[in-house]
Amino acid sequence: MFKPLLRQFERYLFLVLTLFLLSGYGTLSGSPREKKTSLDKIETIVVIYAENRSFDNLYGLFPGANGIIDLDEKAFIQRERDGLTPLQKLPSVWNAAGSPVMDKLNFISELPNKPFRIEGAPSSLSGGLLPKQATPDLAHRFYQNQMQINGGKNDQFAAWSDAGGLAMGYYDGSVMRMWKLAEHYTLADNFFMAAFGGSFLNHFWLISASTPRYPDAPDNLKSSVEESGLRLKTAENSPVTALSGKPIFVADKPLTPDGYAVNTMQPPYQPSGIAPAEGGEGQLADKAKNPLPPQNFKTIGDALSEKGILWRWYAGAWNEALRNRAVINNSATANFQPHHQPFNYFKRFDPSTKAGSRERKIHLKDYSDLQKDIDSGTLPSVVFYKPEGKLNQHPGYTDVMSGDMHIADVVEKLQKSPQWKKMVIIVTYDENGGYWDHVAPPKGDRWGPGTRVPTIIISPFAKTHFIDHTIYDTTSILKLITNRFHLDPLQGIRYQVGDLSNAFN
Repeated sequence: MFKPLLRQFERYLFLVLTLFLLSGYGTLSGSPREKKTSLDKIETIVVIYAENRSFDNLYGLFPGANGIIDLDEKAFIQRERDGLTPLQKLPSVWNAAGSPVMDKLNFISELPNKPFRIEGAPSSLSGGLLPKQATPDLAHRFYQNQMQINGGKNDQFAAWSDAGGLAMGYYDGSVMRMWKLAEHYTLADNFFMAAFGGSFLNHFWLISASTPRYPDAPDNLKSSVEESGLRLKTAENSPVTALSGKPIFVADKPLTPDGYAVNTMQPPYQPSGIAPAEGGEGQLADKAKNPLPPQNFKTIGDALSEKGILWRWYAGAWNEALRNRAVINNSATANFQPHHQPFNYFKRFDPSTKAGSRERKIHLKDYSDLQKDIDSGTLPSVVFYKPEGKLNQHPGYTDVMSGDMHIADVVEKLQKSPQWKKMVIIVTYDENGGYWDHVAPPKGDRWGPGTRVPTIIISPFAKTHFIDHTIYDTTSILKLITNRFHLDPLQGIRYQVGDLSNAFN
């Protein structure tokens, strides 16, 4: 009499198990099944990575954002190198001497200790620069950035810059086309660069949330750092006051004392700022000149490839730099920057091997390829785009408006693409370029986060006319990609920052 009941119970268990598996909560193997989420509507994620601007430098006047309008005086007062004494005025632009354009910045040394409009000097002064003109470059390095942030006070940007008071400059960014896109879509005003310092390290963090290492590095590549591990040792002849000269350090080098690469080093593969060895393999950098050794830790590219998801890194002037070394670090040309190409540091992309050459052909592409893929609707699921040097908004070798026009043009092309309806575009900056910002970075780890940078989320799924105050950093982009494509998370992704989902409807 119990057999019919037993069979009925078995059928019931089978039905329950089947519904359980179909619901996405499990598999027969016992491992969790990937659940469908609203993010699955996104089919293409495009990351456009511009250069070296803090949030306040470009978007400090953006209505409704956490900018510099009506700031309390305590939020911007800069202090001397002792960290205590307020500066009497802004220091001179120390690395500006002798250049005709830079002579227009002489007025900065007479400005009060506060932020100022770069392109609109006070009415009692003259010499303001237009956003169509390049300003000098500013120190933007690993230890200097931490010294400028000064434990979250943000009160030593002028003191530890080699460009003095220029660090306190900002623009009225409303003339930019990207400003208009920020008005229409989502502007994130609490997005921080993942790592302290410069472009080199932050490009690594964009693709891996990790810091590269140089095993058994020579001592002459290592920085001289105080016991705290946060500050460079100043030299005996370094000016005590920021008003009398730029700081001088004992050893401000590419590596930390324990061999992590935090400031610019050249890739081991071409295109590299280090030419091939004479008579050596033409696709490699000369090892005798200390390029960064090939790296082998996991990147977001590895995680995507493991899942069979296509991705590409597109770079302006990539093909040209492979053909002609004259365009590398040459501001009179396309100005290709090898240290902006993070995948070119990894053993997986060694061009002297068959496997590496194949990987490069699949994943490392030129801007011309991006244009073709946009027009044909054949963009991969994940796109990274790095503009060439003259179009990336980097101080020193280009201006604000050239890059703004170019990036806005790329966004416009993407919006006309067959893939636009299911696309997300993230336009952000690698780092602050040495420019001041008044918001303290969130607490993180040894590597960051660093200073706040602008980020705009453009998509049919994005909230419109929205300012997103969520705490993000560059690893938030990795979080979004990871969550959308159900990847195994990279170890360095920070749990305390969001995944950009608050920007979407």
